[in-house]
Amino acid sequence: MARYEILDQFGLNFVTITIVDWIDVFTRKEYKDLIIESLQFCQKNKGLLIYSYVIMTNHLHLIVQAGKTLPLSDILRDFKKHTAKSIIKSIEKNTKESRKAWMLEKFLYHGHHYSNNQKYQFWQRGSHPILLFTPKVIRQKIGYIHANPVVQGFVENPEDYWYCSALYYQEERGPLKVDILDLGVTEGYFMPKYK
Repeated sequence: MARYEILDQFGLNFVTITIVDWIDVFTRKEYKDLIIESLQFCQKNKGLLIYSYVIMTNHLHLIVQAGKTLPLSDILRDFKKHTAKSIIKSIEKNTKESRKAWMLEKFLYHGHHYSNNQKYQFWQRGSHPILLFTPKVIRQKIGYIHANPVVQGFVENPEDYWYCSALYYQEERGPLKVDILDLGVTEGYFMPKYK
């Protein structure tokens, strides 16, 4: 597997964070809420600037930038470590989780392949960062993020998906406050045409 590096630790980056084996953990609200809480913590305590996000069933996309103190790689490392532990703990305690044994077995299997794990591996290694430079590319990536739930058939309109920044861009509300990038919003900004 190729390792991707963050080329500019304090630049604007598009990142994708994926669960091992693309396991659909985020089909349950309580696990998505743990991601939101952790992102809020990173905003408040680690200086993470979040411009766009979406939480899908087995991955999340973010457009983020580190503040002035901690490099982005440190923030993402801490975020992944904390969320992995808290979500696995939540899965273990969830009496209504029908996939508990299967998921924990998968995480345990992947955990044995990396010596730095104590037991489980929840996230895939890396975050596939892409450094963003131009307004055109930034608009395209925000559009891609906001279109994800539509393309997957979860909703008809991006702003109808609660765990996405599209609603915040339209009405400044949602589970996570984001810093809106003013890039000359044009039609198709939220829903680019895919062919």
